[in-house]
Amino acid sequence: MAIYLWMLRLGRLCAGSPGVLGPRAVVARGWQEARLQGVRPLSSGDTDRTVPLPVGGLSYIQGHTKQRLINKTVGQCLEAVAQRVPDREALVVPQENVRLTFAELKEEVDKAASGLLSIGLRKGDRLGMWGPNSYAWVLMQLATAQAGIILVGCKAITFPKQFKTQKYYNILKQICPELEKAQPGALKSQRLPALTTVISVDDPLPGTLLLDEVVASGGTEKHLAQLRYSQQFLSCHDPINIQFTSGTTGSPKGATLSHYNIVNNSNMIGDRLRLHLKTAEDLRIILPSPLYHCLGSVGGTMVSIMHGATLILPCPIFDGKKALEAISKERGSILYGTPTMFVDILNQPDFSSYDISSMFGGVIAGSPAPPELIRAIIDKLNMKELVVAYGTTENSPVTFMNFAEDTVEQKAESVGRIMPHTEAQIVDLKTGMLAELNTSGELCIRGYCVMLGYWGEPQKTEEAIGQDKWYRTGDIAVMDSQGFCKIVGRSKDMIIRGGENIYPAELEDFFHTHPQVQEVQVVGVKDDRMGEEICACIRLKKGEETTAEEIKAFCKGKIAHFKIPRYVVFVTNYPLTVSGKIQKFKLRQQMEQHLNL
Repeated sequence: MAIYLWMLRLGRLCAGSPGVLGPRAVVARGWQEARLQGVRPLSSGDTDRTVPLPVGGLSYIQGHTKQRLINKTVGQCLEAVAQRVPDREALVVPQENVRLTFAELKEEVDKAASGLLSIGLRKGDRLGMWGPNSYAWVLMQLATAQAGIILVGCKAITFPKQFKTQKYYNILKQICPELEKAQPGALKSQRLPALTTVISVDDPLPGTLLLDEVVASGGTEKHLAQLRYSQQFLSCHDPINIQFTSGTTGSPKGATLSHYNIVNNSNMIGDRLRLHLKTAEDLRIILPSPLYHCLGSVGGTMVSIMHGATLILPCPIFDGKKALEAISKERGSILYGTPTMFVDILNQPDFSSYDISSMFGGVIAGSPAPPELIRAIIDKLNMKELVVAYGTTENSPVTFMNFAEDTVEQKAESVGRIMPHTEAQIVDLKTGMLAELNTSGELCIRGYCVMLGYWGEPQKTEEAIGQDKWYRTGDIAVMDSQGFCKIVGRSKDMIIRGGENIYPAELEDFFHTHPQVQEVQVVGVKDDRMGEEICACIRLKKGEETTAEEIKAFCKGKIAHFKIPRYVVFVTNYPLTVSGKIQKFKLRQQMEQHLNL
């Protein structure tokens, strides 16, 4: 089903046109009263560490703007790092025996970009990279940016023949039966009329071009000259990536991001991680997260390019054991992951056998992380400089993030502080006015980071981004007087039980304090009398046993009576998106079916 849905989106992209921004009613009024910023310095003096504070008792904050925004394309940033640290390792892919310096990576990217132009692709065309994490993925991400081609789909598509049981070529043939007899580079498909070029990563297949041959053709001086000529017409404000949202609450949408979006966001992520202060030995990023997700493509590839860090891809798809092996063998110092990934890494049976002495920090993002997990990561993985990052695909993605020197409590109880050149406000859901501090409401974001729009979906773009350029995240948040933000839930996930608003994240944090609970997700299920009832879906630690009655007894006297779940269901797994996020809408459907509601 996931493949089928992906192919439906492929068809829409082939036929679609760019999303455009349009008018929508103003999200909120009243933020103007809070624009004057208080600032407080942090203890560290290594860079400008002044921290903006909300003032006037209202939930509005603006990141500092002393650091200039970068007006460069991805290609220009790659050229700069290749000149600055040409002999430093840029990319390591152990399972493919790939190990390239920045100078070598730049040379390969130039040839690949030139090769894509030589087979007829042009600025503004769309190319889809379909497959697991690999050298080819990074190569295509950077080569398309060099050539002004938008990475996603779909005048051209690139994929391996097969990964595990997934046979990409056969799947595509089902949609495009004409492929097998087509002249390579000249596909004419009835169902996907815009798709003309199919590139195979590893095997020569009927109707396809071979990636190695495309890259080789780009190495001629004629084609490299064509690339240099075409780069004169690229702008940092051009769309360069259509990043599909995770689909945790419904159908994914294609968020269109520019060079300007992802270059600046990745630069600021690296600054917040203090990468500019690290030695080359400490700039070794282990990335088990998928490259088709913003945490991988921006937080991984682009942070590597902007800060000269070595990017290590430990596995094609997430594998906790492979991540630990890469940390040990490659002397990884920085680890990225979602909460679910970190849980899996920490629970590897042979965890204690790996050498993690090189580790010092990393990023946890993608979904809310319970405080107990944050503390466990810092203690057991030696990640004293771990930071929590929050954002959305539509915001390129990071808008709030801890400083490395924030306390364990500040990291465990919030998603950090506002990023530079970014505004945030929390809006009362009932009045549409700015919420007071420590009062929940919908988080809205404005700044350089906001996407260009949803590809081919102007109406959805207008629903998400107001005429005043505020983007509505759909996340329910609280801001304190120090500017720390805490995500308490999704507006679509909020449970309304008998008129009481209940935020699942609050209950999930509580249940993680239970000694037998490994992981928990809370959803609302339908009820004729109360409208909705609370259902806690609990995954127990290995070897543990308990009952629903014991879980409910644990709640009594610790949380409000109306927040105690009516239903407690023990599960072994959760429905996930392809990027590893839990799909609560599917979990809700499963629970209603399981409970015969």
